[in-house]
Amino acid sequence: MKALVVGAGVGGLTTTLALRSHGIDAELFEAAAQPPESGGGLGIGANATKVLSALGLDLEKAGVGRVCEEFTLRTARGRLMREMPIRSISDELGSPLVNVRRSDLVGLLRDALADTPVHHRARVTRYDRVGRGVSVTCADGRTHTGDVLIGADGIRSAVRAQTAGPEPVRDYGYVCWIATVPFTHARLPAGGAAHYWGRGQRFGLIDVGGGRAYWWGTKNTPGRRRLRWAGTKEDVLRCFRGWAEEVREAISRTDEADIVTVPAQDRTFLESWGVGPVTLVGDAAHPMLTSLSQGAGSAIEDGQALARHLATGPDVVTSLRRYETERRDRTRWLVAASRRLSHTEQFAHPLTVALRDLTIRYAPMSVVRRQTIAPMRYQPPV
Repeated sequence: MKALVVGAGVGGLTTTLALRSHGIDAELFEAAAQPPESGGGLGIGANATKVLSALGLDLEKAGVGRVCEEFTLRTARGRLMREMPIRSISDELGSPLVNVRRSDLVGLLRDALADTPVHHRARVTRYDRVGRGVSVTCADGRTHTGDVLIGADGIRSAVRAQTAGPEPVRDYGYVCWIATVPFTHARLPAGGAAHYWGRGQRFGLIDVGGGRAYWWGTKNTPGRRRLRWAGTKEDVLRCFRGWAEEVREAISRTDEADIVTVPAQDRTFLESWGVGPVTLVGDAAHPMLTSLSQGAGSAIEDGQALARHLATGPDVVTSLRRYETERRDRTRWLVAASRRLSHTEQFAHPLTVALRDLTIRYAPMSVVRRQTIAPMRYQPPV
């Protein structure tokens, strides 16, 4: 069997690594000219680090990222609202939460693939059924043929577009700025992560190891303005005027060219992910907002599940439909839960913000713990 995997991000690379672990050949097709060297970070929850460990990748031992040892929720000015029980949760789940630069995780996965063919500057524009298999056509006219096609090409997936037809993205009324920067600060301990919640905007500051921090900031913005406005570094600093010292210092130390602007978007949940020898993983199948930090984690789960079904099923088509059935309920829940949390996080009215912050401070720890652990409670089937 030979699989064609479109997209060399976290989902595509993990899927390919899982396929190779089951003895299935694969080729990767990536539109970009080279792997990313900068950009934002990722929170890889216990659910996903458990899967990576099963595939032979221990992020901590590989020196990639930083195990999260402390996670706090704070006001815009830095006042502590809640310390989350992240260490005891990791102990209960039997695997850590690791915060990592996206490019470092991509590099580790790529190295693990060894001699697997990876075609850069290979933007797949369409696929065609060829007998019992499938072929892909790239923008430059090249074609490649295999037994199965896996779309891992993100929220604007070309594979999804051909499979499901045209559909709009769903926009949620705010933008997110992201960056990684050399940064240490007394208010950011080793292995620390802090989220700062304001009115209609938030900020995250996370240690990703190696003397670097990943930060992100959000802000509600009017629709027409949001579609055409990315903002300069000074704009971002202006948005966070009066916030905690460490927030403004992290922004100030960042080169403007390293700040990436991402709109808050997902898609209507797709109940059918494929047809025939074609399926989807990760953001191509179930793009979700970032609030639960499960976009990359759910893609990692997808990759392992898909490879397992292809390796053990009676035929390609049956295996793909079984994979989709296994993954559908969990990913539907993650998408919906991310939307609900995002709505709460971006509250702007003073009354709803006050009620939200009181809830953060005084909710029973048992409730806080249960809600935090739920997205990471995943046991990969054997």
